[in-house]
Amino acid sequence: MDLGLDGKRALVLGASRGLGMAIAQSLAAEGATVFAAARSRDKIAEWANGMDNVHPLTLDLSDLATVDAVVNDLLAKGGVDIIVNNSGGPPPGTAQDAERGTWLAQFEAMAANIFHLTTQLLPPMKARGWGRVISVTSSGVEQPIPNLALSNGIRAAVVGWSKTLANEVAADGITVNVVMPGRIHTQRVDELDAAAAKRTQTDVADVASKSRATIPAGRYGRPEEFADVVTFLASERASYVTGSRIRVDGGSVKSI
Repeated sequence: MDLGLDGKRALVLGASRGLGMAIAQSLAAEGATVFAAARSRDKIAEWANGMDNVHPLTLDLSDLATVDAVVNDLLAKGGVDIIVNNSGGPPPGTAQDAERGTWLAQFEAMAANIFHLTTQLLPPMKARGWGRVISVTSSGVEQPIPNLALSNGIRAAVVGWSKTLANEVAADGITVNVVMPGRIHTQRVDELDAAAAKRTQTDVADVASKSRATIPAGRYGRPEEFADVVTFLASERASYVTGSRIRVDGGSVKSI
């Protein structure tokens, strides 16, 4: 199936590892020119070695100056056709323990600066009559995950913003969707399992085993499985899918 991505320009955030890296690689494999951005440009350069259509960029979502620098550089080049908003996960913790300053800092990096970046990059998409905005959140926006209060709350705000934006720009040929990963086997999930093991004073292998047992598919997902869904949503073939939330979680969320 030709996804129509050859020659499209994509910005992928959080592309140094995990889901962001997998998404950037998947889009590049389909012929897109990928601007892969993260705090560690060197890590992107490592996995992108020899890939002529991947361009590493330095961008720290907690630092507005780096966000604006990337945006201005891309606008000078004509903008992009695809934005994949993928932020790092905040530290684990309960809602009652999270402090106001932590909420504000994490909201800026995980939501406010993403909203700002996307808004700045929309005009060239509107002028061309084609664009894709895809935000990676978490299954926790539908079924809150224990001890991930910051993630549950802030990513839910991203969902509300995405739905609102989708309605505003649909007539301009721009689709806006949210993709919600469940337990995809990345370094982030390993870190969460390790944190849970430390909190409960159990073995990390036992924590992972119990976690997999709650997933109808019986396993953690692979990053490339998640990335392929994002790549489809970024494609010509997904032109009538907008304002949607799509779970990639092996059936973990039990709601309809």
